[in-house]
Amino acid sequence: MTAEQRDWTLPKLHEAWLPREHPLHRPRHGGKQVGALICAAIFFAAPLLSLGVGARPAEIENRPLAQFPSPLAGWSFFTSLPAWATDHLVFRDDAIAISDGVSRGVFGEPPVLGKRGGSDNPLDTGQVPRTDFDTSTIPRVVEGKEGWLYLGEEVVARCKQSLPMHETLAQVRKLKDGIEASGREFVLAIAPDKLTISPKYLPERYPGKDCVQRTTDEFWNLYRNEDYVLDLREPLRNREIELGSPVYPSLDAHWGDEGGLLMTKAIAEHLRPGISKGWVVKPGEPWRAPADLPPLIGRSGDIDGRFYTVKPDGIRDQARNIPQDFNTPLHLATTSGPGTFGRKVGMLGDSFTIRSKRYLGAVFGDITLLHYGTLHNKGRQQAMEMLADSDVVVLEIAERVLTTGNVVVFTPEVADEILSELSARPKR
Repeated sequence: MTAEQRDWTLPKLHEAWLPREHPLHRPRHGGKQVGALICAAIFFAAPLLSLGVGARPAEIENRPLAQFPSPLAGWSFFTSLPAWATDHLVFRDDAIAISDGVSRGVFGEPPVLGKRGGSDNPLDTGQVPRTDFDTSTIPRVVEGKEGWLYLGEEVVARCKQSLPMHETLAQVRKLKDGIEASGREFVLAIAPDKLTISPKYLPERYPGKDCVQRTTDEFWNLYRNEDYVLDLREPLRNREIELGSPVYPSLDAHWGDEGGLLMTKAIAEHLRPGISKGWVVKPGEPWRAPADLPPLIGRSGDIDGRFYTVKPDGIRDQARNIPQDFNTPLHLATTSGPGTFGRKVGMLGDSFTIRSKRYLGAVFGDITLLHYGTLHNKGRQQAMEMLADSDVVVLEIAERVLTTGNVVVFTPEVADEILSELSARPKR
């Protein structure tokens, strides 16, 4: 080895332990590093400190707050911490409201909130996204005509898929075939997106507009001829004509009770054609609730709706209030008589199921509901037990979620576990 080569040999000591005068010396934590570490410590400690003084974070997005990751989860413990810390920062909703006020008041335009470079879908399976469109230009909320708001994720879903849609459909068919092979019936109810049913209030120009029509047409062309799929678009549009008003509120991403009732009827009719022939359905008490889209852009607003009475036998109203939470199995079994469905039903759904529960409980005599998002964690075993105990498996999925391919129930690991459990406990 030459003298020149020896001069370039790296020292055996870590660079932080070298003498300060050594040209390769580098302190373990420089001034900027220390500052960054302090900021990180404050960011992750703030949620814990706020809980200690009684402050609680608000759920300003239409999903549960991220749970504290398990220390036993390995490296994912560290990668999951930022989402937990962000969700549990108190006053986050106030900060968004202040940003909105300043942006509109000073600059005359909405703030840049919630733009994304990747999916923030809580049901994200971690698959590598495939897209030619920069979805970071799509806002969290698309502001439309006459004060209408649309969830930006509906646009993102059409411009960015984790899987090509025909591959997602192949996963759906595999699950369906396995469920039917176990002696059970399978129904897939697709809750259409708001922009699918009420597109006329979308702005003339917005990021991703070209993706929307093209992908929406492709999606429904794939699914509408599957005999186990409930296409609710036409019933919802017909109901709008009957009511003379939209079935999706202007400030909310979800349908009202009209959509929940229509889905309930469609499921029941698919399983037993003619079952609703004797039903008597009438408008009931009005209700008002906070809208889910305004808080995402620092605003507030309410939506108005109406409950419906449902008399399956034409005499008794069997619709009733049902607890909103179904992150653990929610069993409904107080309905019976003519016009009701008595076989055991296990239903996996999402936020669109919320407006359906009072009507599902009025029509199905033995039904258990569970949010499919729980399949990511400890809810998987509960889901498999529920489905194995059922004669019928119903799956409700929002159009935007199914479009992306980020559906936990169709991932090979989860689907294989479910089908293994069902095949071991067949229904004959």
